[in-house]
Amino acid sequence: MNIRILVTSALLGLGTVQAQELVKGTVFIDANRNGTRERNEKGVSGVSVSNGREVVQTDKSGNYVLPVQNDNIIFVIKPEGFSFPVDEYNHPVFYYIHKPLGSPNLKYPASSATGTLPKSLDFPVYYQTESKTFKALIFGDPQAYTKEELGFFKRGVIDDISNKESIQFGISLGDLVGDDLSLHIPYKQTVGSIGVPWHNVMGNHDMNYDVSADSLSDESFEMAFGPNNYSFNYGNAHFIVLDNIIYPNPRTGKGYLGGFRKDQLDFVENDLKFVSKDKLIVLAFHIPLYHENSNVFRNEDRQRLFDILKDYPNTVSLSAHTHYQQQNFYGRKDGWSQDKPHHEYNVGTTSGDWYSGVLNKQGVPVSTMRDGTPKGYAILNVNDNMYSFDYKVAGETPAYQIKVIAPNAIEAKHAKRYKVYANFFMGRSEDVVEYSLDGNEWKKMNYVQKPDPSYVYEVLKFDNATGLLEGRRPSDAVNSSHLWEFKLPGLKPGNYQIKIRTKDMYGKQHDAMKELEVIK
Repeated sequence: MNIRILVTSALLGLGTVQAQELVKGTVFIDANRNGTRERNEKGVSGVSVSNGREVVQTDKSGNYVLPVQNDNIIFVIKPEGFSFPVDEYNHPVFYYIHKPLGSPNLKYPASSATGTLPKSLDFPVYYQTESKTFKALIFGDPQAYTKEELGFFKRGVIDDISNKESIQFGISLGDLVGDDLSLHIPYKQTVGSIGVPWHNVMGNHDMNYDVSADSLSDESFEMAFGPNNYSFNYGNAHFIVLDNIIYPNPRTGKGYLGGFRKDQLDFVENDLKFVSKDKLIVLAFHIPLYHENSNVFRNEDRQRLFDILKDYPNTVSLSAHTHYQQQNFYGRKDGWSQDKPHHEYNVGTTSGDWYSGVLNKQGVPVSTMRDGTPKGYAILNVNDNMYSFDYKVAGETPAYQIKVIAPNAIEAKHAKRYKVYANFFMGRSEDVVEYSLDGNEWKKMNYVQKPDPSYVYEVLKFDNATGLLEGRRPSDAVNSSHLWEFKLPGLKPGNYQIKIRTKDMYGKQHDAMKELEVIK
C-alpha cells in the first residue's frame, strides 16, 4: 500500500488532522556503524515503523512517514535478519522519544523537552544471521527494592546463567524494581552484564504513581527503556511487548487494574496487519489475563486482544506478577475462538518470594515462592513457529524439576500415616505423575490443590523460632497448582527408594528420587 494513503487514513481515523505533525525518515543499513546515514548506505524496504498506535512500512528506499503528537515514541519493529545498535547496557536502541515540552514534573526524573523533530529521523540497523531455532531467557519480577537486593539478583540469578552463548536475547516481565525508579539504571546495568540484547516489560512497581492519567504512568520507564508497547521479530517468531496495567484504576480512582487502553490494542491490531499468519506470536506483559475475576483484569480488553489474535494459530503469552508459577489455558468459555486453547505461562520470579527466607549456598535469600516453586527463570525454546519452555531453578542443575517431599526416616508401625508429595514446578493438572516404591510397579499419584508442605514448614520455622532467625519471614503459603501426593503403604524395616517420573506438556520426561529409611 502507498505510504501516503496509509498516513492519510491514520490521520482521518484520529479526527485531529490539524493537531498532527508528520515525522519522516529512513531505516538504513549502517555499514560503518557510526549511527549516521551516509549517502552510500542503503535503506531497507518493508520494515514496520510505529508511533505506538499507527504502523506503516518503509517503501522500496527505506523511507517512512508517520503522524505524531506531543507525546509519542517513534520506533522501528525489528525485522527478521537484522539487529539494532545497543547501548552500554546491551539495551537495543530502536526508538526516538518525541516530547517537545518534556514530561511533567514528577518524583522520579523523566524526559526533558525534546524540541522540534529532526528533518529526517533515521534509524540504523545491521545485518544479522538468525536461525529459526533459538533460545531466549525469560525473567519474572527481578523486583529489587534496594541495591542490596540488586546484588542478590546478580549473585543468585545472573551469575547462575552458564549457557549464555546459546541465548539470543532476554525479556524481563515487569516489576524490574520495587517502586524506587532510581534503581532502573542500576537494574539495566545488572541485567546487561549477561551480554545479550534485553527487552523489558513495565510492571506495577515500575510506574510513576504521582500522575492522574494512565498514559503518563510510564514517563520515567520510557526515559530508561523507551516504549513500553512495542514488538520485534526474531526467526519465525513475532514478539509483542505490552504494558497491561491501567493506573489509576478507572473504576475506583485508586490503585491499578489489569487491562489495556484502546490505543495499545490498536497498535497490536495495526502491527499484526504486517505479520504472516504462520508466525509464532509471543505476547509479553506483566499481569496474567485472569478470566474469573474482572476486578483483577478488565474482561473487555482481554476479549479484544483475543479477537485480534483469532486468525493466528500459533500463539503463547508470558506473564509474571503473582510470585508463583502456573500454566493458564484460555478456551471458548473465556472468549478464545480457536479449538486449541491459548496458553499463558505465568512465569516464576527471579526474586522468588521477594528475597525472603534464610540464606542459601549462594549467599542470597532462598526465597522460595508461595506455591513451593524455587526462585529461578524460564528458557523459551523456539523451533520455527513452535515453542516449549524449560524452568531453571537458580543454583541447581537443569535436571532439578521435581521436589520430592517426604521424611528421611519413619517408624514402620506408623508408615501408613505418612504421605509423599511431588512438586513438579512446570506441572499442570492434566499431567500424569507416577511413583515407584523400591523398584515396584509404577502407580499414579493424586493431583491436589493445597499448600506445599515443605514451604509451610519453612514459614513455620520463623513463626516458631526460639531465637533470632536471620532473613525476612516468607509470605504465607498459597495452594500450588502443580502438586501431587500418595499415601505410604505398610512397610517393613529397611531402606527404600521413592522414584517419581512425569512428562511435561512438551513430551520431555523428568525424574526425581528420595531415600527413605524405615526403622523398626
